[in-house]
Amino acid sequence: MTARLPVTRALAALVEKSTGRPCGIGELPRVKGESGFEPAPAPYTILDSLPGEFGGPPLWDWHADVAWSYQVTSVGERGDQVEWLADRVRAGVVGRVDGRWAYDLHVPDARVIDRELTYDAGGEPSVSAAGAIVSYVQRVTVTVTPA
Repeated sequence: MTARLPVTRALAALVEKSTGRPCGIGELPRVKGESGFEPAPAPYTILDSLPGEFGGPPLWDWHADVAWSYQVTSVGERGDQVEWLADRVRAGVVGRVDGRWAYDLHVPDARVIDRELTYDAGGEPSVSAAGAIVSYVQRVTVTVTPA
């Protein structure tokens, strides 16, 4: 079975590349500033791990396929900002150009056999009580098999 951490890191890198904005893994992303690393300014994304699904041989067999699920939360200051960011996430994760993925998802020692957008907030961003933060949730599943 393919370990999750390499898939998580590869997906975070893909989200950063496709959006041009920072992506934190399970937390607010940090960027290098004048005084060291500091919180990234909005907009940005946060990638959270969700439960995985396993298929193929028994789990003790390292040749089993696994479908790792993630939530990508686009965070911004306005609704149009997070919808723009979510559009770029969607295009990066499941977008295609000439029948091929628009962005490569390279996972060391594994082969990505499927990518799926399983949930999209559908243009209904959530707004915090203070009104200063808006978020847009998408869920994706990446299925990998050992290389």
